[in-house]
Amino acid sequence: MRDPYAILISEFMLQQTQVATVIPYYDEWLRRFPDFSALSRASGNDVLHAWQGLGYYARARNLQATARVVADRYRGRFPQSIEQMQQLPGIGKYTAHAVGSFAFNQSVPIVEANTARVLTRLFDFRRSIESLAGRKTLWEYAASLVPKSNAGIYNSALIDLGALVCVPREPKCGICPVKKFCSAKDPERLPVRKSRSRTTRLVEKHAFVVRQGKILLQQSSKRWRGMWILPPLQTSVSGQPLHISTFPFTHHRVTLAVYCRPAPKRIAPEQQWFESIDRIAMPSPHRRAAQSLVNSCSRTNLKAFGVGLHVTAVKTTTQHEG
Repeated sequence: MRDPYAILISEFMLQQTQVATVIPYYDEWLRRFPDFSALSRASGNDVLHAWQGLGYYARARNLQATARVVADRYRGRFPQSIEQMQQLPGIGKYTAHAVGSFAFNQSVPIVEANTARVLTRLFDFRRSIESLAGRKTLWEYAASLVPKSNAGIYNSALIDLGALVCVPREPKCGICPVKKFCSAKDPERLPVRKSRSRTTRLVEKHAFVVRQGKILLQQSSKRWRGMWILPPLQTSVSGQPLHISTFPFTHHRVTLAVYCRPAPKRIAPEQQWFESIDRIAMPSPHRRAAQSLVNSCSRTNLKAFGVGLHVTAVKTTTQHEG
């Protein structure tokens, strides 16, 4: 049996994130939170701070919620039942089957991006894999092929086949080990997906507020729940922003515009002054904006607003903030 905790962490991190991006985060995560018990005891800020840069922060919150359930209800031992796994926060069918297969060697199928592509081509499946009926059929195909023993090895090989040979564009059919079983006539056209919805463009305006060497931040209760962001501006804004950047978020493309504002006499309950942003959880677009403003403004300009802020370099490998 392999460590279900380590496998669960890798599966959560790899959801909609590339392997090369995940590896350093995975190693650091296991160093900071080596097991369910350690993760369950950690502060929410520490967990989000360790995750920042990976995007889709609900994954980190769900991981900690799962760790707390495992620590409290299962005495730190991850359940082996697929049904019990799927009752844990953030664990759906695929993740439960992946842990069941790779940690406990259970004979269960796995359908994810790579295996779905292989299956649609093997069976020449031409319905959308994003429809309920299409997904159901793919899981049935996968279940019909999974062996009764060594399912973990088989599933790992199927994933590798999709990642290395049965690739999205220009599949390497000439070297495919299962070519004689493949029914696809034009594999590069598979799998079939729904047409993508148009990306909505948003502009979000935030304030850069500093006083006596401290920066004002606000704890988000919406998109980045629990993380610290530059205070949002609720009223109309005139003038040129100090900082503009764009980032993708689910089906949106967001333009972040940051304006310099004087320090208020009173701050809101959800706001706080910080001398350093090094150890607090901030979404990457806001951290980069704060760092850019501190590093790029001239000392004369900063002095006018009382800035002597300590901001060190941070990882900037965010793939998607949604």
